Amino acid sequence: MKAALPKLLLSVHGVKAFYGNIIALKGVDLTINEGEIVALIGANGAGKTTLMMTIFGNPRAQEGAILFEQRDIAAMKTHDIARLGLAQSPEGRRIFPRMTVYENLQMGAAISGQAHFAADLERVFTIFPRLKERSSQRGGTLSGGEQQMLAIGRALMSRPRLLMLDEPSLGLAPLIVKQIFDVIAALNKEEGLTVFLVEQNAYHALKLADRGYVMVNGLITLSGSGRELLARPEIRAAYLEGGH
Repeated sequence: MKAALPKLLLSVHGVKAFYGNIIALKGVDLTINEGEIVALIGANGAGKTTLMMTIFGNPRAQEGAILFEQRDIAAMKTHDIARLGLAQSPEGRRIFPRMTVYENLQMGAAISGQAHFAADLERVFTIFPRLKERSSQRGGTLSGGEQQMLAIGRALMSRPRLLMLDEPSLGLAPLIVKQIFDVIAALNKEEGLTVFLVEQNAYHALKLADRGYVMVNGLITLSGSGRELLARPEIRAAYLEGGH
């Protein structure tokens, strides 16, 4: 009996995007199958965040196609893209600092509605017990690690089919980074959640990922399984500081 072929969830074909007259994405191709963790690594300024934002409709793709479940979303508005089941935890977290943890999570639930709010809130509090302890505290008073938990929790409140995480380890202590990556792994393994992970921490990202892509100056230059990319000498030299 043949194994079932993986179901294609997101595909990016020949996508170009600009900031003013500067081309940031130069014809990007990338696919994500349902149930995968896919990592995108690269140096600062390579275009990783731009690709994630372009998938979400801002900036717009000037050329190419972005298909979510075979539907071209490249011209759709961001809130309509979110309603299809994509959620983003952006670089720098971007929580609402004057709102409480609870209110931030309410904002995340705006897409999916209130029907499952209590169950979804309990799920997020189970994943991140610290947020339950801080539920009445303003987001801006949380530590960096707690704010990252809140950003991911807010994204999860929309019940996404594809969770897009932009630099979740940025500026965090190693112990907190491990906790965040353990949560990502558990969401994928236990709930089958599909994850697209943009990360500068190539070691953690590729160790976690089923597949990975390397971006240099707005182009994908390498792809393969996480294990294959970790083993490549040029990846180790460029991103793993001599092996780690």
